[in-house]
Amino acid sequence: MSLWEKDLNKTSLPKIERDREVNTLIIGGGITGLTALYFLHNQKNTILIDANLCGSGVTKNTTGKLTYLQNTIYTDLTNNIDYETAVEYLKSQKYAIHLAKKIIEKEHIDCNLEQVDSFVFTNKKKEVKKLKSETKFLESQTIRVDWVEKEDFSSISVSDTFVFHPIKYTNALKELLKDKIYENTKILKIKKQQGKYICYGKNFKIITKHVIVACHYPFFFYPFCLPLKSHIEKSYIIARKVDKNPKISGITVSNPALSFRFYEEFKKCYQICLASSHKTSKEQNDSKNFRIVKEKYDIKEEDIVSVWSNVDIITGDKLPFIGEIKKNFFIATGFNTWGMTNGILAGEMLSKFILKEKVPFKDFFTLKRSNFYQIKNFFGNMLGSAISFIGSKKHQKEWYHDNPTFLKMQGKSIGVYIDENNLKHMVYTTCPHMSCSLIFNEQEKTWDCPCHSSRFSIDGKCIKGPSTKDISYKD
Repeated sequence: MSLWEKDLNKTSLPKIERDREVNTLIIGGGITGLTALYFLHNQKNTILIDANLCGSGVTKNTTGKLTYLQNTIYTDLTNNIDYETAVEYLKSQKYAIHLAKKIIEKEHIDCNLEQVDSFVFTNKKKEVKKLKSETKFLESQTIRVDWVEKEDFSSISVSDTFVFHPIKYTNALKELLKDKIYENTKILKIKKQQGKYICYGKNFKIITKHVIVACHYPFFFYPFCLPLKSHIEKSYIIARKVDKNPKISGITVSNPALSFRFYEEFKKCYQICLASSHKTSKEQNDSKNFRIVKEKYDIKEEDIVSVWSNVDIITGDKLPFIGEIKKNFFIATGFNTWGMTNGILAGEMLSKFILKEKVPFKDFFTLKRSNFYQIKNFFGNMLGSAISFIGSKKHQKEWYHDNPTFLKMQGKSIGVYIDENNLKHMVYTTCPHMSCSLIFNEQEKTWDCPCHSSRFSIDGKCIKGPSTKDISYKD
């Protein structure tokens, strides 16, 4: 359970169980979908559905930063694409922070919004040059940057950035917009017919003119082919008790990233520590990676409050995809570990598409863009997907220690886990999305897909897509 999850509003809103016809359907009740609905709430026949509870997907697993200081992204964009692209991305992130503050202040949302100094730091001499390059870029955009250089440590920092509680933010929007929200309502497939989209659930269908897919990872392959344009990165996070809140956040220059922030509530302070980020195609031993977090931050067992992991979609050019796939069909995905700024920005952008208003950054985040950075990473993404698929087929990982065990029944792969109460949990271990074999996450007691990040409970309930189906074993 993440530090935020305890505050998740678990009061379930109604689910759809009969056919409906609407003007706009938003699929996904995370930070993007709820923000889009916020800007569309005055539109008739606009609804949002979520397969589980709003905010219970990736949103609850983030670190909750609202910052434009993101590693050395502007140096990377300048070197790999061009200077103008870096400038535009900076504008988009500052715009998103302003937008988040505006919503929070207007609606009086109590989500522990706090201004902090953001740092990018390194203890490697070879990375100091990138920090200096990043400083030069930021200062060219009239941003004040504080610079520190010591023998074994260098950093840059800015002061106009924020942290917040992402679930308190989504809870507030859920309460504000509850008349237009349906939970525990899953879409299995979408077809276009006579200029409208038919979205099929298990026992219902929703006919709509506009579709916004605001899921973390879209549940369809065509027409966008996201696995060929991105890869999945997994990170490991521990929240621990600390004595005080220094009101700073930080991240290292390069991967595997160390990232931290602090959180204070009811006179208790916590440090949220992230480490061991990696492509899921390269490393699948979750217990080992959680141990690395403890070692990197010297975390004592008695100080640990929460332990969880998160996954991010990393696009080929490090820019999100936000826009129209085909007429009246929109998606937002690939936020590259910066889902809070980009998710809120995407929510407003998608709403403006529907409202036929001028869309900020429309051409910048278009799904149809092409650049050398994307093309260069295309074959790497394709190879990574293949490696993830092949590697997942090796069931008996060296770290499993005989629990879970794997067997074949009627030609299907089954995983069996025995819990601490000697109860047996059986699931099918092939992901329904694209047939990768699932990995058992011993730390969080979930079945995870190493290819496209679907996640299932210990008994097989799908708790995160792109899969739309459960894997519960049936006699």
